[in-house]
This record gives sequence, structure tokens and C-alpha cells, in this order.
Amino acid sequence: MLGGAAAVLIALATLAQPAFADQRTVRGERYVPTIWVDPDGCEHWVMDDGVEGYMSPHVNRQGIPVCRRGNVCGVMNTDQFFATDKYNISRSGQERLRRFFSEASATAFVIAGHTDARASDAYNMRLSYNRANAVAKVAASTGARVVDVRGYGERMPRATNSTAAGMAENRRVEIICIR
Repeated sequence: MLGGAAAVLIALATLAQPAFADQRTVRGERYVPTIWVDPDGCEHWVMDDGVEGYMSPHVNRQGIPVCRRGNVCGVMNTDQFFATDKYNISRSGQERLRRFFSEASATAFVIAGHTDARASDAYNMRLSYNRANAVAKVAASTGARVVDVRGYGERMPRATNSTAAGMAENRRVEIICIR
């Protein structure tokens, strides 16, 4: 079985064959493949006609690509900001976040919320998104540019969910800096 990158290269080579190109392009033009990396570190391929896909063949059980998170500039333990099952940020938490966003040297931010695995998937997805959105509102109040807000629920744990310490690590909001 071919690796994901090799399969994509073969697919791109196939797309470049003249017989296929004549069927899908304007005469005299050709497809131009591009590879780009999103703020999560996920590599995408895209053709100039809008067809696109992920370069990584590695996905989790839910089918979400597993990517490198090289631009994470802040990880906030949500227990420091939120009460259990809540998404309103405490006053002291808002102040710490304002300070962070005012001092960060990024041009934009992606905010990603995460939870431990104690509740249902649907509940955790909603809670993680609401917490990330609360952090994004604080960022916006400082003039920081937030380009995306995401909730991953329990789907991207940093540690085991079988211990209290592991669950605490999984309850977090990650701030991804775009420079």
C-alpha cells in the first residue's frame, strides 16, 4: 500500500496527463497543483479548479486529520478560567487573557477548545466550542484578530482520560499564533 504523499503525487501526475487535462481545462491551460499549510499544521493540496484534500493519510477515529501543531503559542488550562460545565470566563481569567493577547506578537489567532472525556461527545463538542468562543471574545476586545474558533471536545486529548491529572491536562484552550 502506498503512503499518503506517494498516492497524492501519483494522483497529481495522473491529473497532469494530456488526455485528462484536455477534458477538464480550457485549451492551452493546465492544472496547477498547490500545497499549503493551515494554522493547525495540516498540509492541504489544492488544484486551481478548487478540488482539494489533505496530504496526511493519518486520521483519528472520527476521520479528522492528525496534524502538526507547531504554532501553538498558548495553552490555557480551562480549570483556571471556567467553572465546571461553564463557559463564562472569570474576571481574573479575562485579565490574564487580555494581557496575553496584548503582549503576543502574532498577526492573527486560531482558538481551539478541548475537554476531557467525561460527558457525551455532543456535549463536549458544544462546551469546547463555547469556551473557545469565550476566549476569542476576550481576544477581540483587545483588538487581536481571531481568524478561526474551533471546538474539538474530547477528540484530541493530550493525556489519558483515566486519571484526574490526565483529564485536567485535556481540559484546555489552545491559542495558535499566526505570524
